[in-house]
This record gives sequence, structure tokens and C-alpha cells, in this order.
Amino acid sequence: MKLWKILISVAILLAFVGCGVEEGSAEKPTYKDGDRIELKSVVGSKVTLLRKDGGFVLEGDEKKILILDIFGTFCQPCQKEAPKLMDFQLKNDKDVLLIGFTYLESVTDEYVVDNFASKFNAYYFIVNSPDNDKIVNTITQDIGYKQAVQVPFKVVLKDGKYQKVTDVYEGNPDNMFYIGAIDTEVIKKDIEKIKTK
Repeated sequence: MKLWKILISVAILLAFVGCGVEEGSAEKPTYKDGDRIELKSVVGSKVTLLRKDGGFVLEGDEKKILILDIFGTFCQPCQKEAPKLMDFQLKNDKDVLLIGFTYLESVTDEYVVDNFASKFNAYYFIVNSPDNDKIVNTITQDIGYKQAVQVPFKVVLKDGKYQKVTDVYEGNPDNMFYIGAIDTEVIKKDIEKIKTK
């Protein structure tokens, strides 16, 4: 009789506990090497990223430096830096492609165009897709970023490799990301160093 009570108790306990996987502990979806990620901007233009060597390259122009900008249309620092990023993109379009990924919001492409791109002169390549979470998960996993992503958040890639960039807050020489609004002069200096590698 005692054995039955123990077995029933264990069965009830397992029913409430599950299989030992904590909620939220499941691995987030990411892109794998060899994946092709077709991106469509909020104004309809298209590019394809290739997942290569643990990073990303632009299909058809693999030597182009990529700046991947994770932002929110609601974010005041993102709004403030948008026209400066646009100016930077225009001045460096031969060597650099800036791709903005909306994050932490669910809005339409029209909303992004009307309330961000046109309002803040941000006509660089902006992607507003539910798949942006997967790009963000991949980037943060690639660079070992464990905290919650705050916007704006940028990484720079050359030849599919994440590049070290200036850490304006702590001076970490191994820093792989920009967080917060970054002066485009800082980005420009980093890009010049990256180009000579």
C-alpha cells in the first residue's frame, strides 16, 4: 500500500513539474551557417544575407562591411541618431551597408516609413519583420552577449566576422558592439580601421 502512495505521489509531482525544463529556458531560434536570409526593406528593396563562418555577409558583395543596427521606432536615441546614420550611409555606400532591424515592437512597414524613416530622414535599409528576433538572437549568441538587448544596439561585420569596435563607456578593447546612440565620428574611425585590416 505504501508503494502505491509513493508511485501516485511521484506521478502527481511529475505532472506538475514536467520534464525538468524550466519555462523560458528553451534555446531561442538562430540562423545556421549556410542559411540565406532574404531581407525586404520597408520601402520594398531587397538584399540577401548569407550566414557564413559564424557571421553574415551580403550575397553578391561579400567584401562590403555590414553595420547591423537593432533599433525601435519609439526609441528617442534611435530617432536622434537616424539622420546622422543616413548621412554616414550616403557618404560610405561603396564600402558599407547599414541595415536597421526594428526590435521590441510590432508595427507595419507603413508605420515605420511614416513615423520613423520620413520623420527622421532614415532612408537606409530598414527591415521590419517578425524574423528580426531570430537575427537578434543570432547576433547576441554569436558575440556572447548575455544581457537583454537595449536599443539602439549595433554590430559591425567584415568578411563575415564580427569586428571589435570602440567601447565608449568602459574602454573594453575587445568590445564587439555599440550600445546606445553612438556619434558617427566614432563609427567612422572604427570603419576606417576595419577597412585597413
